[in-house]
Parts: sequence; C-alpha cells; structure tokens
Amino acid sequence: MTARRRVTALLLGAAAPVTVIVTAAVLKVTQRRMYADRYRIEVTARPRPDCPDCSGSGGRWTGGPFPEMEACSCWAARRELRIRLLPVPAWPDEPPF
Repeated sequence: MTARRRVTALLLGAAAPVTVIVTAAVLKVTQRRMYADRYRIEVTARPRPDCPDCSGSGGRWTGGPFPEMEACSCWAARRELRIRLLPVPAWPDEPPF
C-alpha cells in the first residue's frame, strides 16, 4: 500500500463518523426520519412537535359517523426522498427444492 493510499484510507476513516454525526443532527433539526437498508435509503418528514394545528400528533380526527384521521400540513405536504441502491430480488414462484 502506497503512502497516498494510506492517507486516503485514514481520511475516509475519519470522515465517516463525522458524516454520521452531521447527518443525525440535520435530520433532528429538520424533523425528518431516515430509513436505510441494502436496497434503499428513505428520508421522510415527521410532524413538528410545536405545530399549533396538530400539537405534534401528525393529524386530527374529522367529525361524522365514520371519523378518519386527516394529515396535518406540517409534515404531509413536505417532500420525501428515496434512493434505490440495489435492485430488489424477484420472489421465486416456486421454492428451489
């Protein structure tokens, strides 16, 4: 391993924890939730805890004989981000045995 590769490996090794800490702080401040697995990364909005309309519950119940939950605009109107990493494997029609 050359000296340049060692320096690059050390910098990348030191940058990973800093990236994780900064990402966690940004997600907390912007009221977003991140889900990651080997097939995708999803960043979705969360209800604001200080919202005057829903008080952080994410919605309110509509009246009537069949009440339904109506999503609050503090999180429902915000965009989601989905990044596909690997293709999801197809489910086999029949077991292989």
